Amino acid sequence: MAFMEPAPVRQSLVDETEQALRTWLARGAHRPGDRLPPELELAGMLGVSRGTLRTALDRLEEAGEITRRQGSGTYVGNAVRPVAFHEGLEVLRPYSELAGRRGVALSVRDLEIGPRRMGADAARAFGLEADDEACTIARVVLADDEPVALMRDVVRPGVALPPAGELRRALEGGEMVLDVLLGLGVPVAFAVTRVKPRLLTGRERLGRALGVDGTTAVLELEEVMHLPDGEVVQHSADVFAPGGIDLQVRRDLDLAAPTPLVRAVGRSAGAEPVAPRADALRRARRVAR
Repeated sequence: MAFMEPAPVRQSLVDETEQALRTWLARGAHRPGDRLPPELELAGMLGVSRGTLRTALDRLEEAGEITRRQGSGTYVGNAVRPVAFHEGLEVLRPYSELAGRRGVALSVRDLEIGPRRMGADAARAFGLEADDEACTIARVVLADDEPVALMRDVVRPGVALPPAGELRRALEGGEMVLDVLLGLGVPVAFAVTRVKPRLLTGRERLGRALGVDGTTAVLELEEVMHLPDGEVVQHSADVFAPGGIDLQVRRDLDLAAPTPLVRAVGRSAGAEPVAPRADALRRARRVAR
């Protein structure tokens, strides 16, 4: 007696959506703690309804692959407490953007703005003398009211900055000096970053500002911003508290949006929205007949 092989079990649209999201996240475009696009945008990217998407997201949340924060959004999981800044060194982005991606609110304290002796490191970057004066901006940066970094930015003499009051308001609102320069139309093209470990104690002024107890290792980033022709326009020296920044270098071939699901084709009123690619395939078949 011949036995027929059982028909393969067909995945539901929710199953396919769940798998498509998992595959997309595995590519590494979004890191643990990063905020994902809004549900409406994700549903459009996949070509499914928000109801289908939410069910798939529920499953990912149960597995710990994403987390949801009421009033804030959906985040990549597997990060109990995301650091304030998670930076890949491949692309130059303001820290304000990095914090925004993680749902972290930035503020400052001990903000000082004014002409100061630029010092040896900034002078070397600008090709000027250490005793020359330049607009210097120093402050302690807070992430969700916790100190995470002490930042000192020196802007090249001759670069016109906003009035002091306007500049202060921008920085107190969480913007970085890079944000200000870009907003003024300064064509910053690239940065050269040096990462330097150092020991810090709670007895030092810097250690007290960052809430350090005892002796601990911290990261110092010296960053030099360049115009397209290579001229240096800004020198930054930032010291990050423990847990203040997570640096990594990622190299990949191609990162794209999740592929729309071909099955997500609306068949009647109230059905799933039609995925553009699936709709085009269906029209092509009609023409072929």
